[in-house]
Parts: sequence; structure tokens; C-alpha cells
Amino acid sequence: MSLVKRILVLGGGFAGIECVRKLESYFSHDDSVHITLVSEDNFLLFTPMLPQVASGTIETRHIVIPIRTLLKKTKFYEAEVRNIDPYGKTVTLSGTSEKRGISLHYDYLVLALGSQTNFFGMDNLERLSYSMKSLNDAVVLRNRVIDMLEQADNETDPILKKSLLTFVIVGGGFAGIETAGELMDFLHDARKFYPNIEKSDIRVVVLEALPSILPGFNEKLAKFALEKLQQRGIEVKVGTKLSSFSGEEVVIEDAQPPKASAYVPSTINAIQTMTLVWTAGVTPVDIVKKSVFKTNRGGIVVNEFLQAVDFPEVFAIGDCCYLVDPLSNRPIPPTAQNAESEAKVAAKNLYSSIKNSKKTKFVYSPRGQMAIIGKRSAIASIFGIHLHGFTAWWIWRTIYLLKIPKINKRIRILLDWTADVFFDRDIARLKVMRPKTPEYKELDEVDDVW
Repeated sequence: MSLVKRILVLGGGFAGIECVRKLESYFSHDDSVHITLVSEDNFLLFTPMLPQVASGTIETRHIVIPIRTLLKKTKFYEAEVRNIDPYGKTVTLSGTSEKRGISLHYDYLVLALGSQTNFFGMDNLERLSYSMKSLNDAVVLRNRVIDMLEQADNETDPILKKSLLTFVIVGGGFAGIETAGELMDFLHDARKFYPNIEKSDIRVVVLEALPSILPGFNEKLAKFALEKLQQRGIEVKVGTKLSSFSGEEVVIEDAQPPKASAYVPSTINAIQTMTLVWTAGVTPVDIVKKSVFKTNRGGIVVNEFLQAVDFPEVFAIGDCCYLVDPLSNRPIPPTAQNAESEAKVAAKNLYSSIKNSKKTKFVYSPRGQMAIIGKRSAIASIFGIHLHGFTAWWIWRTIYLLKIPKINKRIRILLDWTADVFFDRDIARLKVMRPKTPEYKELDEVDDVW
């Protein structure tokens, strides 16, 4: 039996990076432990600031941190995971027309593959709507908003003009609310360069199926956020769900719960718009949902030590795992905060597994929640203290700035925020193409030499 222990981490998001960095600290002087990280991108994306990239507040490259600059002894592969075989303890990476596919063998595996946008089976939405999950999504949405402004400024048909300047955001969670606030800020700032567009022409609508926005947040803070959004001209329709989207019209209806006593018909309305932004939920990636692991709601079922059922050498963390909080009896929400907490426990338990020591149970203990709702206004609930307005906005910026792992990126973001105070936002539309489907090459290398 080989004395070398091979730890393979799949996923370069918050969970995967945090886990690898903790593992490196545990095994910094142990050459018998080899750590490998696989990610589809060669950068860590700081997703909480995606809405600010879409609005032009922050430059695109400033919220991406090259993964290789964060690693000390970990071997890194930029590749897509093609297959996971927990029986043979092998992970296959896809090849392309330019590079060979390979197989990686492991002794311990950490699954931190994250999630993808959940369209709930509505294929038409996936094709016609815009998302806010990746860096490309933010750039494409920003280009779309600028394109609508360019078209509307020269449009003589008032109905079509109104449709071009109407933006519907589905989802009243953190992503939806923050996107709506940033989008409205950008539209109002950019309007000065479009002489034929009036403030009354712009319409931003948020649709939320639940009775209130920001589910899980403090009720008073959520109410404050709603009032603030409405004051700034953003229409928020709670208890309303999307029925369909044709690319030109959004059909909405009441999202009322079924009543046993009598059937109450839903009210159906329509909103004329060319742009629909979908932020209504996420689901684990397909390779996890289709794996041989035991899953629930698409996530890999794990025990209190974050180990997969039937495969104790496999750990699942972040958005791709399913773990129930014993206190609330509800699944732990897929947030970056929870992903990092799980990553630390998983790394510690990996160390314990290799050193044959006692493992640590994961205990769900959220430290707080924050959401920015527009210019110099936010809501925050930190260690039981509820804040709103400018103070919460300042705390939001300070905490997230400190969470950026590289000092050079922090300085660049700080400069972006400072420039936003004194200068107008850039309205140049960068013509980027949607990524093409890669051509896969057959696997021709069966092992990776460590």
C-alpha cells in the first residue's frame, strides 16, 4: 500500500478554494500528502459583487482572483469534470480538440462543484432570459441594458420604447434584490447621455412568488428594503409568479397556496418587456445530480462529518451537498458563508482521517446576512444586531472588501468605488459572444502521475 495520500478537490468556488487553503496549512510540511484542485475556470469569482459588475460600478477583472496565485503546494487543473467513479476512486477530466483528457486517482475526494441556475424545467426561459450566476452573465446583462438604452433613445413608437426600457427580474432573494438596485442606479445614471429617454420611461419590476422579499431575513429589515426599493421607483410584486415569457411579454399570475374549501382563480396579467433576468434559484450541477451518490433535491446527502453516504472517503460541501440542520429540520441554505464553514470542517476531518484522530461535526451557525439595495443603502443582520441604511451599506462594503483574498484586488475595487463617487459610469457596450460548446476529444491518457 502506498504511503502517499492523494486528496482531490473538485470545484474552484468559495468552498473548494477555502478547503484547499486549509488543507495546505494542515499539510504544509507533509510531503506524503498530495493535494490536487480541479476547476473549470482558472479564477475564483467573488459572486457577491456580480451585480456591481453588471451596473459598471466595479471593473470586470477586479472580482476575479487567479487560482494559481492562491495556491502554495496544490497541483491545479483547469478542466471540466466528465465522470466521477467512487468505486474505482477515479475522476475523469474532459479533453478538447487541443488537450487530452486524463484520469485522476484519489484516496480522498472533496466535491465542491457548486450549483447552476435552476429554471424549474422551463426550457424557454433558459434560452430567452438572462442570469446572474457567472462573470459572463454579468457582462452580457450589462451589454443588454446598454443595447436597450441605445435602441430606445431613437425609438418613435411609444409602446415599443416602453417595452425596451422595462426590465423584469424574477426572484426576490439576495441576487434579485441587489441586481434590481444596481440596475436602477445604472439606468438613472446613464440616462443623462440619452436625451430622448425620460425618468418615467424606465421601469424595473421584481417578481417574488413568496409573500415577502428576502426570505429568511429579519422581517423588519425586509420591510425596510421593500420600502426603499419602492421609493426609488422599483416595482416589487410579491406573491406573484412567472407563468411564461415569449421574449417580448412576461405573463404573471398570483402565487396563492391551494385552498381546500374552494378554488380561487389566479389573477393573470402581462408585462411588455424585452429583458427578463432570472435569479429565482439554483440547483446542484448535473454531474452531481446524475452521479451514483445518494442525493436529495439534487445534492449529495452527507452525514454530520460532511461525508457522503456509503463513501466515507468522499466529502461534499457547498451548494452540491444536502445537509439538514437538526434544530430547524430544514436543509442548510446554499450560501457562500455556509460553503466556507463547511470547507473548514471538511478540511479538518480530512486531516483527522489521515492522522486517525477524532472527526469534528459540522454545526450550522450563521453569523449574519447582508444585502445592498442601492446607492448608499443596505440592510444587515450581524450576530443578532439589525441595521439598515448608510451604516449597513458601509458595513457591507467593508466586510466584503476584507473577504477578497488578494490585497491588489481589494485596492482596485476600492479605487472603483471611489471613482464611482466622482465620475459617471461607463456606457460603452463591449461586444462579447456567448461561449461555444466545446468539442470533446476521446480520453487517451488513463492516469496522472503524481
